[in-house]
Amino acid sequence: MRIVLRDDVDNLGKKGDLVEVADGYARNYLVPRGLALKASSGSQKQADAMRRNREARERRDRESAQTLAAQFEGRTITIKARAGGEGRLFGSVTASDIAEAVQKQTGVDIDRRKLTLDEPLKELGGVDLHVRLHPDVDATIHVEVEAAG
Repeated sequence: MRIVLRDDVDNLGKKGDLVEVADGYARNYLVPRGLALKASSGSQKQADAMRRNREARERRDRESAQTLAAQFEGRTITIKARAGGEGRLFGSVTASDIAEAVQKQTGVDIDRRKLTLDEPLKELGGVDLHVRLHPDVDATIHVEVEAAG
């Protein structure tokens, strides 16, 4: 059965895609949940409109992510933390701390989950972190951890 997806469905397609699925899958799962409609000439026009809107939204998101990435290039984020005599921190600097510092110092609000931080920072010094702003756009932020006080 040919259907038009009304929402993104894992392993099947994105909103507005015209796909071929088994009759039972469409009739018993996709259509009752509002995830799809049976394909007709009217629904195909609607699918084209949904696809155009999705592509325009993705283009806008990519452009805004590229603008954000340009703001981060060459920028250093400084975080003050209490440290011992040998440069070891009392505690650690987490992705949440870094996201908060980025927001305070640049005014840009980023999600902590977009920061690539393998483990919390536990020493003074600098580190370059990758930020995934969009599936196609990555940026690098230099984070400098300094002793407070």
